[in-house]
Amino acid sequence: MTWSIIMRDAESGTFGLAVATRFFAVGALCLHAESGIGAIATQALVNPMYGPAGLDLLRQGLPAQQVVDRLTAEDAGRAHRQVHVAGARGGQGAWTGDACVDWCGHRIDAGFSVAGNMLAGPAVIAETARAFVALAELPLPRRLIAALQAGEAAGGDKRGRQSAALKIVSRESYPDLDLRVDDHADPLGELERLEAVSRERFVHFRPFLPSRDKPAGVFDRAVIEAGIAAGLQSDAHLRHET
Repeated sequence: MTWSIIMRDAESGTFGLAVATRFFAVGALCLHAESGIGAIATQALVNPMYGPAGLDLLRQGLPAQQVVDRLTAEDAGRAHRQVHVAGARGGQGAWTGDACVDWCGHRIDAGFSVAGNMLAGPAVIAETARAFVALAELPLPRRLIAALQAGEAAGGDKRGRQSAALKIVSRESYPDLDLRVDDHADPLGELERLEAVSRERFVHFRPFLPSRDKPAGVFDRAVIEAGIAAGLQSDAHLRHET
């Protein structure tokens, strides 16, 4: 099942992950990330343990490819697994087992990787990567979704569509954005809709939450509402300009 993209922004250290599949609730099992540590997508005949185990290895300082090698070496089912990893230090690694269902494969590019199995063909990976590079001007959540939509237009999961997920992790111990579509006729379309809804209030509210810099956050509701209103006004101005 599945194709996914994971990336690390070298300047900010932000990790972005997105996935789509003909499988129920893919976001519950496949995407794992931790601020300042790394990001992991585990798929095919999925081994969910790759997520916490891989993040622990990254936390210990292992490079991304060594993490992949350790995870797969210790797994008797490795031939059926697919995994790709991005580390906080900029390293990347990937594995596609030789028993994964065709079409299957992965590619590692500068700052991001794409991997998939049970796909219509190699164009799914190629188009996902192409769109991600071409759409660099988009905000990261929309860029990741658009990249997967390009892969879907190239055939996507050859079995059809069911679920999708998106995760953005930057400085905090909790995600900037964590969206899941567990069961939908058009999961990427629904993911796109949810991301748009997040910009109605959530993304403008989030900066007021407790954080590393402000452990208590902001709890003056008048200040919060004023900040949300200012954020919405700024967004509207940007949309008008473009």
